[in-house]
Amino acid sequence: MNIIGIESSCDETAVSIINDEQVLVSLISSQELHKEYGGVVPEFASREHMKNIDSLVAKAFDESGLTINDINGIAVTRGPGLMGALLVGLSYAKGLSFATQIPLIGVNHIEGHIIANFLNHPNLEYPFLCCLVSGGHTQIVHVKDFQNYEIMGKSIDDAAGEAFDKAARILGLGYPGGPIIDALAKSGNPKFFRFPRAQIKNRPNDFSFSGLKTSVLYLTKQEKPEWIKNNIHHICASYQEAIIDSLQKKTFKIQEEIQARRIVLAGGVAANSRLREIFQKKAAGRKVEIYFPSLAYCTDNAAMIAKTGMEMLKRNRTSSLDIKAIPNLRLID
Repeated sequence: MNIIGIESSCDETAVSIINDEQVLVSLISSQELHKEYGGVVPEFASREHMKNIDSLVAKAFDESGLTINDINGIAVTRGPGLMGALLVGLSYAKGLSFATQIPLIGVNHIEGHIIANFLNHPNLEYPFLCCLVSGGHTQIVHVKDFQNYEIMGKSIDDAAGEAFDKAARILGLGYPGGPIIDALAKSGNPKFFRFPRAQIKNRPNDFSFSGLKTSVLYLTKQEKPEWIKNNIHHICASYQEAIIDSLQKKTFKIQEEIQARRIVLAGGVAANSRLREIFQKKAAGRKVEIYFPSLAYCTDNAAMIAKTGMEMLKRNRTSSLDIKAIPNLRLID
């Protein structure tokens, strides 16, 4: 079985072709133009997707050595994401499906991040607990089986990735903020400054990162620019530690409650080196299996969309051509 995956939910145009055994090709065209704006400009993102998608699909076929006649399914992200960006990929996939009569499979982007772990760990078994951390979502999910999920905890405001980006913007570090803060934090002291860890009344498993961002803002107003500059690596390390501390405490609290034997990380923030280190140590201490996707499959990619689409097609879960893009699509309806 060969599946082509198309991902265009935000600022990466991605195309991948996989089969039952391996990823044949995974291509990503990142949109660098957003860096000067400090965040993604939706209209520009849509235009870039339109410019890149056709040539990227052609290149995927060329590098894989396959043709459209070898494809059994067309998997495409239908949400969540930016409406204009989603429509580019979904419309392209619909046209391809209509012209070839190859089944269309609309995929949930959040689910794709979870399933991405099977690309590196094909022997990963259900059930497991997933800490999903990305630019738009922070959730702890009890994955009981494929498409059988229970949300155990979530952010009530900013996602963890969003908190990294906003802090980087406040500190004048650039975009995207996560990799920059991670790099600077390596030479910093995580105990240099005590940033808050929010606890939500009557919701012990949920997260809140908006106050953390505000703390950075107050710090920049209270201290002189020279002090901020001289201690930027310590500030980054302390800020990063506050986010990771919240993530690991709540994840392992839930792990203990449900006696999960396996923990999986997913999403763009799962590429963070400190996050991986902390989770690995904590899991080893509890004798819990821990799984991470490779760095290439943490951030947005089409291989995870293709893999999720393959699992859906195996279960005869295909989509009609009138399927709609849903910007705020949830993991569980």
